[in-house]
Amino acid sequence: MPSLLIVVLIIAVALVFDFINGFHDAANSIATVVATRVLTPRLAVIWAAFFNFVAVFVFGLHVATTVGKGIVMPTVIDNTIIASALIGAVVWGIITWWKGIPSSSSHALIGGLIGAALVKAGPSALVFSGINKTLLFIVISPLIGFILAVLFTNILFSALRNVNTERANRFFRKAQLFSAAAYSLGHGGNDAQKTIGIISALLFSAGYLKGSFYIPLWVILISYSAMAIGTLLGGFKIVKTMGSKLTKLKPADGFIAETAGAATLFFASSLGVPVSTTHTISGSIVGVGSTKRFKAVRWPLASRIVWAWIFTIPASAIIAALTVHVIQVF
Repeated sequence: MPSLLIVVLIIAVALVFDFINGFHDAANSIATVVATRVLTPRLAVIWAAFFNFVAVFVFGLHVATTVGKGIVMPTVIDNTIIASALIGAVVWGIITWWKGIPSSSSHALIGGLIGAALVKAGPSALVFSGINKTLLFIVISPLIGFILAVLFTNILFSALRNVNTERANRFFRKAQLFSAAAYSLGHGGNDAQKTIGIISALLFSAGYLKGSFYIPLWVILISYSAMAIGTLLGGFKIVKTMGSKLTKLKPADGFIAETAGAATLFFASSLGVPVSTTHTISGSIVGVGSTKRFKAVRWPLASRIVWAWIFTIPASAIIAALTVHVIQVF
């Protein structure tokens, strides 16, 4: 059994990852309300952080269970694998934050787990059913967000075609408060659970949880708290990319993008799939922009974001694999 000090240190790294996740992905929740000037950046992050935490009382723990035992076999998980996976995810998160690229903290963690487990225990340590489901939703989640955004845009603009533009904008500026809250709820309900799952897997592998795999209440509370604090401090570099550079957004556009994104996250969380909130909101924003005209979306920037998605899992896997080698040497 690893010493309590080592376990505590790894839990601290997990909470740093959770904090960075909230910090990095704060833009996903608030970009549209900031871009449409419904809320100032500071008020927007407070709003998002509150609903990130409230998600603890709304969602089950399906995603946490998937991360805890559905990516790597619980019997082979140890402190080296988890520490290396977290370091891989944190380093990649910092790199992409520094460059202002909205990458996926979720998939960075999955990549870190895969890379660390492959080096430490080989391919037999991987749970391919869970990995395949996660990889599939890399494509499905932004696609669902895109499709829903297009549908919602066409339905709403058809229903409101005779409504005065200024009156409609006033309505959607208020409605965005609710759509942003829903998206932040979905963000917390999916992303915070990844840290919950990995901390629980650590405690189980270290022998501090007896019997079959389960998730302690205190792990749930500290994980949601760390994410909410990260969101509160905010990632404003990425807000600029998501809220204004990808496409120009009006209040109705922001409402539609957030609603489509929230619906996608709620769906994925109900299936226990750890998806990327970044992928989801990006797909929704592009969907809204594409209904205006093809050139309304800045496709070179969109393609740069897609390349970041593609590289996230292998990049974090490589960093985690190298970390395993370093830990084994020392």
